Amino acid sequence: MALLVGLVGKPNAGKSSFLRALTLVEVKIASYPFTTIKPNLAVAHVTTPCPCKELGVTCNPRNSRCVRGIRFVPVNVIDVAGLVPGAHAGRGLGNKFLDDLRKASCLIHVVDCSGKTDEKGEPCDFHDPCEDVRWLEKEIDLWFASIIKRATSRIKRGFTKKGEAIKILANQLSGLGIKKEQIEAVMRDKEVDDLFKGGTLVEIASSLREISKPMLIAANKVDLPESEENLKRLIKEFPNRVIIPCSAEAEIALKLAAKHELIDYLPGSNDFEVKGKLNEKQREALEKIRELMKKYGSTGVQEALNKAVFELAKYIVVYPVENENKFSDSKGNVLPDAILLPHGSTPRDLASIIHEELARGFICAIDARTKKRLPADYKLKNGDVIKIMARC
Repeated sequence: MALLVGLVGKPNAGKSSFLRALTLVEVKIASYPFTTIKPNLAVAHVTTPCPCKELGVTCNPRNSRCVRGIRFVPVNVIDVAGLVPGAHAGRGLGNKFLDDLRKASCLIHVVDCSGKTDEKGEPCDFHDPCEDVRWLEKEIDLWFASIIKRATSRIKRGFTKKGEAIKILANQLSGLGIKKEQIEAVMRDKEVDDLFKGGTLVEIASSLREISKPMLIAANKVDLPESEENLKRLIKEFPNRVIIPCSAEAEIALKLAAKHELIDYLPGSNDFEVKGKLNEKQREALEKIRELMKKYGSTGVQEALNKAVFELAKYIVVYPVENENKFSDSKGNVLPDAILLPHGSTPRDLASIIHEELARGFICAIDARTKKRLPADYKLKNGDVIKIMARC
């Protein structure tokens, strides 16, 4: 399954701005709930060091791009409509919106860290963003539980053995990207009867959601003065979650300024360089953004995407080549492709991504750095440069 990152959150949390910050794609943004009805699909890019500098070569990317030794690798992003409490039961077309997330490998929960919108996305004086984290995760857990519950119609209490029940669940949950071994891990200390107990069923659903749809919290609108205390509250309340302070508006401003050649800016950087003529208003705005970047290390947008893909979803980037001596393809393109693969993938998995005939004729793989043949069960590592050998 291709990597898909889902953006979730309540209306007006800034999801559409966050998507635009990642992609500069024009999306509908407004200050009222349900601006997004149909999901927005776009291509963003995770960043990772390119092997070109280490190997002393000049790369010629085809499916990605390299800027000053940083490889920008494309990923698919889906921004679903804002969710509200009761979404799992269909409130606010919630069932449809949740359904759009089925193929997502990980989720980014865009939270309004300023506390200026309530759980429905409507303006208010103060709203605790911790509540948004709690109810949204509960909604997704209840959605998972409702899908699991459908499978229980084929499971008989007191008669169906655990192994058979797991097979039924695996079939029912395959559309969510959940694997049989993940269900086995969650059900290890559970009994078949637990699937019929409301509270325990939700616990099972929550565990499966955490495994199959790990979620990062993007504390958006951190540039607003009200956000600082709320960010501290989020970190204290959820010490085991990955929480990234973000300003989608700041990232958009930087990317637009770079597009118009007013500044030199690399997404994810902690600073930028002015290279064009700025008026006083532009200079003041950019200086405020610079102060924000010094405080938090960046605008947080690129960091959030990178951490979601590499740390939560546990994907790696591998570079297939045909000539292991020149690190190139048959046309001489150096390090031409950057392929995202799940952690634990093997060279045969890489071969199947490139072409199914390559997988069918697979003989072995060679580490282009060491020129050594790799064992069949070799687990690929991030940054590996690999040659696949196959029968014609």
